[in-house]
Amino acid sequence: MNSLTPTIVWFRQDLRLSDHPALHAALQQGQPVIPLYIWDTEPAKDWRPGGAERVWLEASLRALQQDLEALQSRLIIRQGNTLSCLLDVARQSGARRIDCNARYEPWARQQQETLQRALVAEGIELRCHRGGSLIFEPDSVQTGDGKPYQVFTPFLKKCLQALPDVQPLPVPRHIPAPVEWPDSLPVEALALRPRIQWDVEMRDYWQPGEIQAHLLLQHFISQKQDTYAEARDIPSIDGTSRLSPYLSHGEISARQIWHAVSEDGKRSGHAFLREIAWREFAYHVLYHFPHTTDRALKPKFNQLPWQLKEEWLERWRKGQTGYPIVDAGMRQLWRIGWMHNRVRMIVGSFLTKDLLISWQDGTRWFWDTLVDADLA
Repeated sequence: MNSLTPTIVWFRQDLRLSDHPALHAALQQGQPVIPLYIWDTEPAKDWRPGGAERVWLEASLRALQQDLEALQSRLIIRQGNTLSCLLDVARQSGARRIDCNARYEPWARQQQETLQRALVAEGIELRCHRGGSLIFEPDSVQTGDGKPYQVFTPFLKKCLQALPDVQPLPVPRHIPAPVEWPDSLPVEALALRPRIQWDVEMRDYWQPGEIQAHLLLQHFISQKQDTYAEARDIPSIDGTSRLSPYLSHGEISARQIWHAVSEDGKRSGHAFLREIAWREFAYHVLYHFPHTTDRALKPKFNQLPWQLKEEWLERWRKGQTGYPIVDAGMRQLWRIGWMHNRVRMIVGSFLTKDLLISWQDGTRWFWDTLVDADLA
């Protein structure tokens, strides 16, 4: 055991040990490390994790616990107000520094600023590290006029011109433990699983966790990458990577995926890397235009004459519209928490352009039913 003052590593949407800037920075201090996860009961009320995401999170936390235990460490779990939980763990352990990876949702950015001020007043330093979830930081890519991008293609071109070193950080060989561990809740105390077990098929279909994320990535590179550009357009073919829920929970990083696919050296990987760049662009837009969570990027589209017809919306949710491709997608979504990317476009277009129901109503359903729900 190490008697030095410990450092807290606050895990958020980065439930992995490899390529984890906050964990890496804490280990560089040579002090004991306390891995901490907080199930915040008071975050952005409108964007609390949905039902499907909570099912994934429960399994992901268990996987992270096992990975930490393999390194003679453990995951401390708390529930409640984030500031109160951070202060309590710091007081119990004597920690004076907390490392975390930065998040970019509007509510998360505000939370980070509030926490830093409050913790400093208690003599505790909060360090939010960049590079935990994105390759290109949202404020690092600008047009020639110094403005944010609103169109993907020029954004991608600018990124490729200034591609940073994407060499991922390794898995730590050892995580030094504190002399005494703070109190912790068991995962089941968070009550993330639904009371009515509608999630059985979803849990059978997926295996959350960092190890499975990397197995899927290697399977994609060896078995799917060469045909991805064409196969990704055909919903009846298992041609996509299915890495999206692992990315959204941070069980694998965009940097790790980019590095592995680029290192493979095949031109066939370009189409897939373009999709990773689309994710980066989504975060870029969210960061610079935070109103897009609820309102259109271009104000004129806020005037569209939407029609809220509850019966139509409910039939869309249940996959009972009578349009086979729409219904198949929505039923797949309900059963396994995932839908093929092209079918997502079809069902979204059907909702907004045929039923004339607002995208905000569709967003709420997707948010609650997708295991890869991601605000950006």
